[in-house]
Amino acid sequence: MDRTVLLHLHYDGTHFAGWQRQPESRTVQGELEAVLGRLCGGLVRAHAAGRTDAGVHALGMAVSLSVPERWTPAALNRGLNALLPADCWVERATEVVAGFHARKSAEGRSYRYLIGTDPLARSPFRRPFEWPFGRPLDQERLDRAAACLVGTHDFRALAVQTGSKLNCLCDIRSARWAVRQEAVGVQFEIAANRFLHHLVRIMVGTMVDIASGRRPDEDLPRLLAQEPGVRSSPPAPAEGLYFVRADYSSHWFPDQRISCD
Repeated sequence: MDRTVLLHLHYDGTHFAGWQRQPESRTVQGELEAVLGRLCGGLVRAHAAGRTDAGVHALGMAVSLSVPERWTPAALNRGLNALLPADCWVERATEVVAGFHARKSAEGRSYRYLIGTDPLARSPFRRPFEWPFGRPLDQERLDRAAACLVGTHDFRALAVQTGSKLNCLCDIRSARWAVRQEAVGVQFEIAANRFLHHLVRIMVGTMVDIASGRRPDEDLPRLLAQEPGVRSSPPAPAEGLYFVRADYSSHWFPDQRISCD
């Protein structure tokens, strides 16, 4: 018998080519599955709630997997943290109902984006973990832009690699900017049922251009309306983006306690 487990995984994405396993590159999935193979004596596939790109970090990536029943969640948590590299860490492991899948079972996901607006943002102790913008942004314009995003919209104009994808609808449940502690910059928090490829980074890049006066406030509603000739701004740098959590129904948890929140 196997046991289905949900991991709450943190990682520094600086030296990873993203989450998804790649033959010639170092990835989070590759590192995690290599350690799981050592612990379980065979191939164990890990499924994440989101496929972060190169350089993107995670504060609570939900990862599901099946392991031999002898591995209790607590023992698996300890074993993984003893063998994982220093830029990965399992906060907790929770048993879930068979059939659970971190991506397919998720009802929502949340991301955070950090921007440094002070000169110290370019410090080597901060630069890998935020966008070192280095100058002030208009908070009111950021707030107005974020308010436009809330609701169900077709985000085709604010994502990449949509191609012939028919469904580009996302339900944005919350989107807000806040001043960071000690006024070193701003942070963007967003939650939705799903996200398209590069969506958050392109949203941030476009809103920063608006708040910097490089494009008018009206451009964001025009992008959501897919007006011809209106193009989004380039995506914000990967290092400022964090996967924060995935949301699941309580019925997946034997003790009726929602994890990864």
